[in-house]
Formats: sequence, structure tokens, C-alpha cells
Amino acid sequence: MENKVNITIDGKVYETISGKTVLDVARENNIYIPTLCYHPRTGKAGKCRACLVEVEGLKTLKESCALPVNDGMVVKTNTSIITEVRKMIVELHLSNCKHNCYACESNGNCELQDMAYHCGIEEPHFPVETKSIPIDDSSQGILRDANKCIQCGRCIRACNNNVMNEVLDFGWRSGNMKVICDDDLPMGDSSCVQCGECVQVCPVGALTFKTAKGKGRFWEFEKKKTICTYCGVGCSIDMYIKDNKWVYSLGTEENWENQTNKGSLCVKGRFGFDFLNREDRLKTPLIKKNGKLEEATWEEALNLVASKFSDIKAKHGASSLGFFSSARVSNEENFAMMRFARGVIGTNNIDHCARLCHSSTVAGLATTLGSGAMTNSLQEAEKSDVILLTGTNTTWNHAVFGGMIKKAVKQKGVKLIVFDPRITDLAKCADIHIRQKLGSDVAYLMGMQHIIIKNNWHKKEFIEEKCEGWDEYLKSLEFFTPAKVEELSGITQQQLYDAAKMYATSGKGAIYYAMGITQSSHGVDNVKACSNLAMITGNFGLEGTGVNPLRGQNNVQGACDMGALPNVFSGYQPIVSEDNRKKFAQAWGVKFEDMDDKVGQTVTDMVNNAGTSIKGVYIMGENPMMSDPNLHHAEEQFHKLDFIVVQDIFLTETAQIADVVLPACAFAEKTGTFSNTERRVQISRKALNPPEGAKQDYEIIAEIAKRMGCNDFPQTPEALSAEIRQLTPSYKGITFERLDNSCGLRWPCPTEEHPGTPILHIGKFARGKGLLVPIEYKAPKELTDNDYPILLTTGRILQHYHTGSMTRRSVVLNGIKPRAEVEISIEDAEKMKIKDGEKVRITTKRGSIEIHAQVTKRVSEGIIFIPFHFAEAAANILTNDALDPIARIPEYKICAAKIEKITNCCC
Repeated sequence: MENKVNITIDGKVYETISGKTVLDVARENNIYIPTLCYHPRTGKAGKCRACLVEVEGLKTLKESCALPVNDGMVVKTNTSIITEVRKMIVELHLSNCKHNCYACESNGNCELQDMAYHCGIEEPHFPVETKSIPIDDSSQGILRDANKCIQCGRCIRACNNNVMNEVLDFGWRSGNMKVICDDDLPMGDSSCVQCGECVQVCPVGALTFKTAKGKGRFWEFEKKKTICTYCGVGCSIDMYIKDNKWVYSLGTEENWENQTNKGSLCVKGRFGFDFLNREDRLKTPLIKKNGKLEEATWEEALNLVASKFSDIKAKHGASSLGFFSSARVSNEENFAMMRFARGVIGTNNIDHCARLCHSSTVAGLATTLGSGAMTNSLQEAEKSDVILLTGTNTTWNHAVFGGMIKKAVKQKGVKLIVFDPRITDLAKCADIHIRQKLGSDVAYLMGMQHIIIKNNWHKKEFIEEKCEGWDEYLKSLEFFTPAKVEELSGITQQQLYDAAKMYATSGKGAIYYAMGITQSSHGVDNVKACSNLAMITGNFGLEGTGVNPLRGQNNVQGACDMGALPNVFSGYQPIVSEDNRKKFAQAWGVKFEDMDDKVGQTVTDMVNNAGTSIKGVYIMGENPMMSDPNLHHAEEQFHKLDFIVVQDIFLTETAQIADVVLPACAFAEKTGTFSNTERRVQISRKALNPPEGAKQDYEIIAEIAKRMGCNDFPQTPEALSAEIRQLTPSYKGITFERLDNSCGLRWPCPTEEHPGTPILHIGKFARGKGLLVPIEYKAPKELTDNDYPILLTTGRILQHYHTGSMTRRSVVLNGIKPRAEVEISIEDAEKMKIKDGEKVRITTKRGSIEIHAQVTKRVSEGIIFIPFHFAEAAANILTNDALDPIARIPEYKICAAKIEKITNCCC
């Protein structure tokens, strides 16, 4: 229980709890005590002495940031002695640096300036330093002005202890001491990833955002809270806006301990939103006439869409139309698209990009556990005893969470096992890093289980009480001997034993995985193998355990939750259930017999069936002409369609082939909810007005529905939210009002009094008993041969996202990574006489691209890696469109390729 104490500050008694500092209590009660070295997220420092206070009974002044409260303590914050000391501190700082407040970007947002004001200092009494140090402008996004640095150390602690990038430190000695990057390199040449954490905590103008320079004074900006549109972490962001333009972002500091990102951001969340301001945003509908897209009115475009959809439905049936929903729009808008497809058109042909990233997860975990979602919460990483990562380069793809894992390992002693053919940041700090062969995931996951059971490390009581399927499962493990696993995966028997022992015997274990194992022709088996491993070790239903898929986009989870899938309504209610169809038909005012009772087509099947069973598609916020595998085939298929509608914020590669293009609003221009990878539903309020001419996604859908005879289609986020709550039991207790007053709620949340569910499967699994699944080993669909002797894998890089339609329009992000590069091992480069930076041709059985070589230790010999963000070197021209038979997900992560050096190339 909390131990309550009373403390008197400046003559007034305050009740608080033990463990807090005097500064904590003062700030909670709006009592001004200045600080320079202390920041809530960087912790106690006790260095600058700005926060000194008098304490009755103590002879010397004490640093309030490091002084714990005691019952009966009497504190004074503003005596004459304290004021004189503070004046001295401020004047020394002012004289030791060059603080030109008039020209400083931090004017009005400077803690030293505030302290000088409170102390009544108009100009320092000591001589001011005149020596000038050149400003470091080598970074794409950050300016470092050492002339203004007060050496408080906040930036160093934030870099090394918050985001765990470990770039900054104090260098040199005495009067030459300064903050340095690595071994005193310019920031742009150092290992800095430009997350901007240092800028956010800097109390003065020593660190500022280069992109915000000259854009306005602090008091001219409007602060708006929103949810980041990039990865599945769902970071809370404070956007700073001027003249309806995004200027810069800070991680939300308010209630930061309960925010999913704890106040931190990655480089994309920090610098990646200038796409909102771009002049090439879509602002008017476009209709294809004589082979060219021409501007049209909204009335023309909406009438045409409704007319064409009606004609196709009348001629070929409702199931000849397909709908691509989106992980980049809100829950309410995904629900609207689902409602439109099923309730207005009458088809279950609705899907979204989860098909291409985590459909294996939904299918696999729903089978074994009864729920296809992350079982635990991101913040629990430090509560684990051991973490197993597979198929995830977390510090690139979910960077803020990657920092949390680093912190758990380096500061909390959590053990880390990483399976990855590449040397990632987390592999470097892992206790065990194993570089397996591509596509061998089932082999090593089941092989670990073979060893665990053979050594009696499994949890027999847990298995007997809470699991089923043991006998057939156990028999399937006979194949996965350490020797067989070594043959299939390249993992030595000792490595496999060490990993199995560490995971099974260390205590609470968590598995985190991503698309490295899901984007496979046996992706569902990979996910089931993870579930088996966690189940036999009893790692469910507790803090710091579970099987935790890291979703790639900020609302992949939500789009699935909202029924943007061909087999379920919202809340994963099967469409084959007559009761479910009746419930939704009644709510929507639709005839029951008009509700489609057959499972619809997936995204991948709709593309393959274009021109035959599929005649028209409506694509909202997706870019399949960059994201689909085997792009030449995809393009051929799209050209077979009678009618294509694309609804987006830019003229993407897919929009360019559309018959109608509808300009929509971006994430920061709308109000709605988003569900992150840990099932946390958060509200994102409108921060900007959209470009004139653009419409909200839900508004566009409602307008088309109206033209097709549905006059009562919900037309506001609030109305859609009410319908979601009415029809979706797991979301019933999640209201806008509750979300406005919290840091989100994790479903299931069945009532408005329910606190949400951070951990699933406590006591029992959602399906009753967990299912242990026998799994057979299956090789990837395409392996090397004489013509294609090297294996290609694809993925993201830190600075870019998805198909690049947003991040490649960012000055900072594209400035850091302006071109596509293929990672080639040093050994392979030497064999082929390829030098770093040279242009090469990569060819698979599906096509070729030309791309610059990045010769690196990061990849193993025999493997190349290409990011998929770059249209001019589109990795998905090369990728294999072989599908998992259950999830229908393509095998993006492995195919056979060859490399040719391009001679006489002017790069």
C-alpha cells in the first residue's frame, strides 16, 4: 500500500506519498522550482543546483530533484538565500555561453530564460564568453549550437538511458569539456539515428530542429495531440502547428509514464510529417478520360462511382466487386468500408494490407489460442526474464519499442535471444544471436521444443490443465532432432541447445515476432510454432510473457478488429454464423437474405481473379502497385478490371492506373480511434484542416452509399463509433469520452466501467484450452539454383515506411536515405568484384531492378536484402507471389536471385 506523508512547502501542507521527491510534490501543486539538469524523463541529476531549497533542520541547501519527502518535512522554496544562489547560477551560465535570446529558436521555450526572468536578471554581471564555436549543421534534422550548451547532461541521459542509442557523452576535460557524438564526430557523420530525443529534453537553444528554423516563435505555435501514423507502436505525439502547417513534433510529455511510447519518438515520428504540407496533395477528384486522369467535381466523381458499382453489381453480381480497406485510416473508417461492402453492396470481398503482413498471425493464433492478437503489452518488456525475438528488426521497424527492449536488457538484466540472419542493433546486445538460414523458422522453433521436452524443462502442470493436443504434437517433434535442425537451418546443435535452455529455464519468457516469419508460404505454421513454444513453457497469462506479434502499420490491428477481412464482421464475429448476419442486417436495416453468407476473397485472391470473378475494386489508402509481390503480374491483373476507384492523399502508383481518384484526408486531419499492436485503442483528434477539396474517408463512403440507395449510412466518427460499440462486444466499453481522459484502453473492454485488458488468457485461453499443434517442416517455395544462386529477402529500413508515399516526401527522411540500396555481404561482393556504392542489377524469375550496392557485414554470405520503399528500384518486382495455403499471404521474405555488376554505369 502507498505510504501517505505530509509535507509543508512555503507554509502550506500537502499530502503525498513516500518515494516522491520534493520537486515532484512542488510540480504537482504548481509551485515553481526551476531546474536545468533535471527532466521528468531523464531523472535525478543533482548537478545544476537550480532546484535548491531550504529544509527545516538541515544546515545546507538541498537539491529538491534528489531529495525524498519525509513525513513532517518543512520546505521553503523562495527565501532570499535561495534567490541569491539561483541568480548566481543563472549569471554564471549566461556568462559562460552565448545566449542571444532575440535570435534563438528556443526564445519563449527556454528554461534558463524562464529562470532568469523569475530571478529578475536583465543582464549578467560577469563578462560574457566571446569565443564562438561553429554550429554543427551536419545532421539532416538537428542543429547543435555548443555556444548555448549549459552542459546539464540531459541530452546525454536521454540518449543513453531513454532511447538507448548511446551516441552522446561528455568529452574532453575541464574548460574544454563538451557534449560529443561518438568519438567527437559531427552529428551527421556519427551513429546518431536522429530520433530527436536530445532536442526534446534540451532546456535551452543548444539543440533545435533544423526544419523548424525560422518557422515561428514558440508562442505562435498551436499544440495538438495526435497518434503517429507509422508503425504499430501507436506513439502519442504533440504536433506543433502554425498557419495550418505542421512544423515539428514532440512525444507527449503529459502523463508520459502511461503513454505507449513514454514520451519518445523515432526519426519518422519526429520528422516524417511534412508530407502533410506538400503541394502535391490530392485536392480534387480525378476521372480517367481518353486514357488520362482529368480533374472533375465531387458530384461527377461520386455519381460515376455509384453508377459504375451499380452497373457491375447488376450485371455480374455483388461478389464481382472487391474492397481494399486500410491500416492507415481510423477504426471508424474501416468499419464504414466494411459496412459499405457488406451492407450496401452485399459482398464479403473486403480485405486490407494485413493480408500481406500479419494474416498468418490472425489465422495461427486464433487457431491455437482463440484470439489472433498480441497477448501482452509493450511496457511489459522489462518485466520479462527472457525475450525471444524472431523475424523482427525491432529498432528499425518499431524503433521506440526497440529502445524499450534495449533498456530491459541493458538496465534490467533481461536475457535476450535473437534469431536473425542479419546483424541487427538488438542482435549486437543479445545474449544469444543465431543467424539461421532463411525460411527455416519452423525447424528451429520446433527443434527448441524437442530439446525442452527431452530435458524435462516443460511445464507439465500447465500443459495438463490448460492445453490439448499433446499426443499428436509430441509425435510431430520426433522429426526435429538437433541434427535435423542443423541440416535444415544451419544452426549448430550447441546453439540450439543454448537457446532452448535459456528460454525455458530463465523464468518468464516473451516472444516477439514480425513479418520475418509471417510473410512466408508457411507463415501460419511459423506462428503456430511460436505458440507451441510459449505454451509448453507456461508463458501465457502473466506479465512479461506471451506471444506478441509486432504489427507493421499503426492500425493493422484496428482494421482487423473492425472486420475488414473476408470472413468476419467486427470483433471477429464469423460471417458464416446466421445469428451474426441477422444481428448486423437488423442494425443496418438490410434484408437478411441480401447478406452474403459465403467467405469473401482475400486481397491476394482478388488481384489474381481480376477480370474473371472480380470486375471492379474500391481501394482506400492502399498502394498495391508497390506493395503487392510480383508487381509485373499485379499490374497485368489490375489492367483487366472494368473499374478501379482509388481513395488516397497522393497520386500513388496505384492511383495512376485508376479510373476515378478521390482525394482524402490524412491521419492528422481527422478524428477517430486507432488500435495499436498491443490492442490499445487510442483517440486521435483532428490537428490540421485538410487541403481544400479533400474529404474525410467516412464522408466519401457515406456519399457513395447514399447514391446507391442507403440514406441512413453513418456520416460522423461519433455515429460510427456508436455502431461499433453496439455491434462489437470487445469494444462496447470504449467511448470517445473515456479515451479523451486516458492513454487508451486495451480490448476486450465489455463495459464502460471495465478498465481494459492488458494481458489476455489469464486463467484460461480464449478458446478454452490452448491447442498444441503438430507441424510438418515445409521448405520455402523457391530456393537457389545455378541460375539464381543467392537468396533475396526484403523489409523496411528505419527512415522509410511502407511504399514510401509519405516518408519519401519528407525532407529529413529522404535526405537521410534518398536512394534504394541492396545489402550485399563482404564475401559475396569480393567474389563478384562489386564495390560499395556501385550500381548492380538484381534479377529473379519475375523481373529485374537496378540498384546501388551497400557492401556490409550486416548480411550473411549468400543473402541480399532490399528495402521495398523505392518505386525506382521496386523490390516487389522481384518477390515471389507464392501463398500460404491458409492465410493467403505471399512469401515476400525469400526467393532466389542473381546479381550482375553494371559496367560503364554513371551512378
